[in-house]
Amino acid sequence: MASHRRPKQQSRARVTVLTTAAAAAVVLSANAANAAPSEKLSKDEVKAKVDKLYEEAEQATEKLDGAKEKQQKLQKEISTIQDNVARGQADLNKLRDSLGSMATAQYRSGGIDPSVQLFLSSDPDDYLDKASTLDQLSSQQVEALKKIQDKQRELAQERAEATDKLKDLSATRTELAKQKSAVQSKLADAQKLLNTLTAKEKAALDAEQAQAASRASSRVDLGNTGSASSRAAAAFAAAQSVIGSPYVYGASGPSSFDCSGLTSWAYAQAGVTIPRTSEAQANAGTRIYSQSDLKVGDLVIFYGDYHHVGLYAGNGQVLHAPHTGAVVRYESISNMTFEFGVRI
Repeated sequence: MASHRRPKQQSRARVTVLTTAAAAAVVLSANAANAAPSEKLSKDEVKAKVDKLYEEAEQATEKLDGAKEKQQKLQKEISTIQDNVARGQADLNKLRDSLGSMATAQYRSGGIDPSVQLFLSSDPDDYLDKASTLDQLSSQQVEALKKIQDKQRELAQERAEATDKLKDLSATRTELAKQKSAVQSKLADAQKLLNTLTAKEKAALDAEQAQAASRASSRVDLGNTGSASSRAAAAFAAAQSVIGSPYVYGASGPSSFDCSGLTSWAYAQAGVTIPRTSEAQANAGTRIYSQSDLKVGDLVIFYGDYHHVGLYAGNGQVLHAPHTGAVVRYESISNMTFEFGVRI
């Protein structure tokens, strides 16, 4: 007997699924065909992107340096306050002990009411002397209480100040970690880009940078004629002595530097203390807005947010610590966005 069963419905569903999958495959194939193949960046394109990442890393580095400086300052202030509190507490304890001794002495000598003691005294003059002493003790006691109250208020204020500074320190440490992470992230991205270059391209890039530094150095030799001051000259000479030292973010010598680390170290060798960060160094002296007025040893501030600084080397050149992967070297001011000079 012939079967009159209907075809299974799932076969139709399976056809639908297969059709949909096939259509999707066609679409994907078309998209793949239309998509532009990923192209390898040229050496110059890599350099441009890496330079941008280095600049962003340096911005974060200066913030990192500022957070470090603030942390050190807060730690010193907190330590001083805590020492003051400890000494103040010792003084307070002494005042309380003194007040206790005074109260005991008064009780022993003044336990009888003065008016009664007057009648009982066989020597009125002796009583008057005692009454005077009692009044004096009472006055001293009041004075001691005032001193204790003042000391308690002083200690309370210092403890509150220490608490606030500890909170500030905690926030600063958080900022420190944030900026450190930002620097490391930018540097890692830059390294990834550099790793896409061939050995030949890397060698060519290094050669270009070496040639640029050599040209800048030769121009310095021709134009290095006048210093801003004897101390500026000494600072510049100190910076010259570390030419070739590597840039390391957060470093301030003597064997590695970041940009503001180099300038602050150099001036320290000349016996002059200037702020640690480029932003603070921008306000450390007299501003000079014309490049033609710059003299050797002047600070040179770059970019709108003042995140880079170097030392003027004469003839339109600057001596600075450029960025990670580079060393302390001469470079043309025109390679960066000049804002102004600062004469210390």
